[in-house]
Amino acid sequence: MTLAGSPFSIPDSRLRELALEVLAHARTLGASDCVCEASESTGLSVTTRKMQVETIENTRDKGLGITVYLGQRRGHSSTSDFSLAAIRQAVQAAYDIARYTAIDDAAGLPDDDEFERNPIDLDLFHPWLLDSDQAIALAQKAEAAAFAVSKQIVNSEGANVHTGCDQFVLANSRGFIGGYPQSRHSISVSPIARGRGGMQRDDWYSSTRVAADLAAPEELGRYAAQRALARLQARKLATRQCPVLLEAPVACGLLGNLVQATSGGALYRKATFLVDSLGKKIFPDHVTVREDPYIRRAMGSGSFDEEGVRGHARDVVASGVLQGYFLSCYSARKLGMKSTGNAGGAHNLTLRSSLTQPGDSFEKMLRKLGTGLLVTELIGMGVDYVNGDYSRGASGFWVENGVIAYPVEEITIAGNLRDIFSGIVAVGADTINRGSKNTGSVLIDKLTVGGA
Repeated sequence: MTLAGSPFSIPDSRLRELALEVLAHARTLGASDCVCEASESTGLSVTTRKMQVETIENTRDKGLGITVYLGQRRGHSSTSDFSLAAIRQAVQAAYDIARYTAIDDAAGLPDDDEFERNPIDLDLFHPWLLDSDQAIALAQKAEAAAFAVSKQIVNSEGANVHTGCDQFVLANSRGFIGGYPQSRHSISVSPIARGRGGMQRDDWYSSTRVAADLAAPEELGRYAAQRALARLQARKLATRQCPVLLEAPVACGLLGNLVQATSGGALYRKATFLVDSLGKKIFPDHVTVREDPYIRRAMGSGSFDEEGVRGHARDVVASGVLQGYFLSCYSARKLGMKSTGNAGGAHNLTLRSSLTQPGDSFEKMLRKLGTGLLVTELIGMGVDYVNGDYSRGASGFWVENGVIAYPVEEITIAGNLRDIFSGIVAVGADTINRGSKNTGSVLIDKLTVGGA
C-alpha cells in the first residue's frame, strides 16, 4: 500500500520516529554517540528485447542503518524489520560490536559546526506515475525506432525503462536530523548491426530526475542505431603515438579518475599518484573542475553528504592547480584536515576550459584533432592509481584531416594519468551529463595507441 499521491508506503514522519527511537535506545545502553539512517525505496524496471518483454521488476525496500560509538570504538548493524523488538536488537548488535573493536583515533561524528542544519530544497523529487504496460510501450518504441533505421539493425541487447524513488532520514545524537525524497528515471537502448565482416553494437541512454526531461525513446533508438551502424567494418590500427579525442561520454571518465586519485581513502593510504598534490599544477592553465552540490534537479545534487555535513560549491581545480580533495570526516581526520562534505562521493562535477568557444561543436573538435584517434568506448579497468599508469581497451574512429575516415576496434590507449591530465589541449562545447559528471569532448595531445 502506498500513501495517497506518493510512491512510498511509510510517511516521512514515521522514518523520523524510527531514527529517534534508535538514538534513544542507544543512549540507554550507554553509547557515547549514535547515527541512524532510516530509508525506503521503490522502483520499476522493464526490459524488452526484439520487442518482446524480457523482464519486469518491481522493487520496494526499507532499512535502518545503525552506527554506535563507544568513545572512539565503532560498531554498525542494520535491519529491514521496523518492529520495536527488531530495532532494539539491531542497536544492541551495533553496541556489542563497538565494545570489541579497537580504538580508532579518527572515528567519531562530525564537529557540530560542520552539520547542515538549514538544508536547501533542491527540487530532487519528481515521481513518474508509470505502470508496467506504459514502461513496456516506451521500451518498445525505443527498439522499434532502432530497427526502423536500417535493415542492417538485426538484433538488440534490449531496451530498458527504469523509474525509482527513495526517501531517507539521517539523525544522530548531536541533534542533527534531516532527509528528503529523490527520484531517478532512465531510458536506454542497445541495438546490434550486421554488415560485411561481422556485427557491432552500441547504445545510448537518457537519465534525469524529471521524467518530462528524458529524451524521447524514438530519438534514443534512432541515435543508438546510427552509432552501431557507424561501427561496421571496423579495422585495427598499427601501434603508434597520436593525438586522441575522447567523445564527451568517455571524457566524463576523466572526472572519475580525478575523484578516485584525490579521495581521502586513497590519500591517507598513500595509494594514489596525487599524494601531497594540493596547491600543485596537475592540469594545464586553461582547465577548471567545478563541484556544485546545489544545482536544482541535478543527478549529483544533495543538501548534505552521508554524514550530514554541508557541501561546498568550489573549484576543485582552478587554472590547472588542485585546490581541494574529496574528504569525509574520517579521511579528513586521518589527513589532519576538515571534511569537504564528500562522504559518499563527489557531487556535480564540470570540466571546463577557458579556451572553449560557443561554436566548439563535436565537428569543430574533430577538426582540432586533425589526424588521430576518436575514442567512443573504453573497455576494462586498467588504471593503477598508485603510479597513475593507464591502459584500457578502446574502440572508435580514425580521423584524417578533421574527418572521420573509418571505424577502429581491438586497440588499447595507454599513458599515465599525470600526462593525460596535463596533456588536455581543448574541451568541446558539446557538453553532456553522465550522472554527476559534465564535460564536452576532450582533446589530449598524445597517447600511445596499441594495435596489431
